[in-house]
Order: sequence, then C-alpha cells, then structure tokens
Amino acid sequence: MKTPVNHDPEKYEPVQKTVSILMPVRNEGEFIRKSLQTVIDQDYPSEHLEILVIDGMSDDNTRQIVNEIAAQHRHIRLIDNPGRIVPTGLNIGLQQARGEIIIRVDGHCEIQPDYVRRCVQYLTRENVDGVGGPIDTIGETHAAQAIAISMSSPFGVGGSAFRTIKDRRMDVDTVAFPAYRRETIQKAGLFDEELVRNQDDEYNFRLREMGGRILLAPDIRSRYYSRSSFSSLWRQYFQYGYWKVRVMQKHPRQMSLRQFVPPTFVATILALAILALFLPVARLLLAVTTGAYILANLFASAWTAYRRGWQYLIYLPLAYAILHISYGSGFLYGLVRFRKRWKPETRNG
Repeated sequence: MKTPVNHDPEKYEPVQKTVSILMPVRNEGEFIRKSLQTVIDQDYPSEHLEILVIDGMSDDNTRQIVNEIAAQHRHIRLIDNPGRIVPTGLNIGLQQARGEIIIRVDGHCEIQPDYVRRCVQYLTRENVDGVGGPIDTIGETHAAQAIAISMSSPFGVGGSAFRTIKDRRMDVDTVAFPAYRRETIQKAGLFDEELVRNQDDEYNFRLREMGGRILLAPDIRSRYYSRSSFSSLWRQYFQYGYWKVRVMQKHPRQMSLRQFVPPTFVATILALAILALFLPVARLLLAVTTGAYILANLFASAWTAYRRGWQYLIYLPLAYAILHISYGSGFLYGLVRFRKRWKPETRNG
C-alpha cells in the first residue's frame, strides 16, 4: 500500500494542469444553470479548463440552457449521450476529454470556487490516485431538507464517509464528484455501462484493487440538492439497492456489512409477516422486530431534530424508513432479478 503524505496543498505554488470537467446530465433544467455556473466561476485559469456537458437526450430545457451558456464561454461543449444513462455519458466524456486531470461534476450539485484548484493540488502534490470531498446535502423545502438531513446521517446511510464526515481527511472506498489523473483512468479503464446506479462504487473498487488510493479531503467542498419528494427518494434508493446486487456479483469484496443491513431487515419483516399467518410466535417476533425499529427510528429522528431543527421532526421518521426499506427492497428484488447472473463476466470497457 502507498504511504500517505501529509501535505497541505496551500503550501504550494499554483499547479496549472489541463483539466476536463465531465458533467453527465439528463433533464436537469431546474438545476443545470446554477450547477454549470459554479464550474464556470472556478478560480482555476479558464484557458486550462474544458467543460464537457454530456447530455442524455434531455426532453426538458436542459440543452437550451447549456447552449445559451456555451455561446458565452468557449471552453464549454455540449455532447450527446444516446445511451441516456450516467456511465455511457462518462465514457463518452472520457473518450473526448483532453485534460491531464479528469473531474466528474453532476448537474444536481454546486462546487465551491476552489474545487478544481484543490483537486489538482492534491493529485499533483500527494500520493493519491483519486480525490474528492464531503458533500453538503441540502433541500429547498422543509420536506426536502429533512430528506437531505437523513441522507447525511449515520442512521440513514450508515458509514458513507463523504456524506457523514465533514471535518477530517481519510482514505475511503469512494467519494462523490471525484478527480482522477488521466493515467489512472487509462489503467482502470472505462465505466461499466450496465450499472445504471452504483457505477462510481464499482469503478473506485477497481481502482483500489490496482493499489490505488482515494482520499477524502475536507477542504474540497460541494453542495448536492436532495430529492424533493418522498416518492423520488424511494425510487432513487430502490435503484441503489437493486444495482448494488450486480456490483456484488461482479466484485463480492466490494461489499461492506452495512450494505446488508437494510435487505436483511426487510427480508426478516417479510418472512415474519408470512409466518405470522400460521405461527403465534412469529406474530410476537414480528411485533418485537417492528416495534424495535420504530423506536430506533423515532429516537434517531428526535435526536436529529434536536440538533438540526424541530421543524423537521414530522418528516424525518418517514425519510429514514424510506432510505432503509426502499434500499432493502431494491436489493431483494435485485437478488431475484439477477439470480442467474452469478457467473463471472467480462467487464464492459
């Protein structure tokens, strides 16, 4: 394993590597203007920066907005992504990018003005292969903010470091909106285009399997806009659980214990509910298990509301329950749907 180097990027003179920012988007008309503007406003020299917006054939006003902005900034390009999903968009971007450093930025987030500069400094001055920072998840209504808070809570998402840890640097399994050296990407290959979700987890696992090191740096900051409704949150985390099964089948060692907790909980509740039709003891176990979860959820919700604001208490129990049950349900459905896919397969890309 590579030895960490405890350098502070601020101690160095500016490093001006060419940087390509890849933005895979689809139907981001509500957010793309704000998101793209934060990329344009970087304190990194624009002559060393190219911005590739890879659009999955949006049918809202995303393309119009990007074209309007690109007409005023020569270093922005709009590229078609006929595959419509993130991994195909990332692969198109990687094949067209010219930068020595590649940074992924989503159309649903805003990066701080020094984001690019700090990523470049870490990658060029420290012994790391990928770098990113913690994300501040926010919402625009009370319900959306409660969703954002639940997504940043250990009770909600377990030990996801880039969501829950804000104040220390550490080696991690994966990061949001990562930056890589071009030579690292050339070794790791392209993204797996089968994975509609979780393609970043799979990619970073491959990178670490090669001996790579991924750093979470607290001074690399971004904001991510959470889903605005509970139904969209359900769909999002159901898909996370569903596609996690394919990641597990391809790379069993990528899995951690926390990722098995939601499907185990959902499977237990389902099994006890069926057995309760025939066995009195199963009814008791179902009541105990369900009651214990409700109590834990309410305690976590009250503690979170105490720290973040009592106005969110009415929404937090539902947000937490959706995170756990939708992910677990998606995982169980994935086990059924992909039950014949356990044989090793050749990776796409």
